[in-house]
Amino acid sequence: MIRYALVCEAGHGFESWFPSSDAYDDQAARGLVTCPFCDSARVDKSPMAPGVARTDRARPPAATPAAVPAPAPMPMLAEPERQMRALLRMVRAQVASTAEHVGARFPEEARKIHYGEADSRPIYGQASLEEARALVDEGIDVAPLPMLPDDRN
Repeated sequence: MIRYALVCEAGHGFESWFPSSDAYDDQAARGLVTCPFCDSARVDKSPMAPGVARTDRARPPAATPAAVPAPAPMPMLAEPERQMRALLRMVRAQVASTAEHVGARFPEEARKIHYGEADSRPIYGQASLEEARALVDEGIDVAPLPMLPDDRN
């Protein structure tokens, strides 16, 4: 496994794990590596300090099974980020509870509503970046639903 520090065209930084550097290259070439903040597939590796074990210190004696410490807890998020994530989850929950999920039919349904071919109602679903841009170009109001990194796991 290899961890890369990545950055998208909008400057969002994030990290991701890959089975190998070849796996990253293959996934990136196929557009499968996307920014968790803006969903851009234009992602590049950014400089990252490697984790190198020190060899100039003596190793501690091997622990017996009973003396193995519990794993360290995951680092806690800073309070502002925790609050922001909670707010984004509330926004997603509000949309899910008040709008109709139309899935991959989102662009088609949005057009039908816009052009009066279907009843006006709140909807949400999936659209590619190109489909969303086409909707905006047609004057159809759309907005991405924020997605958190842990929503993709």
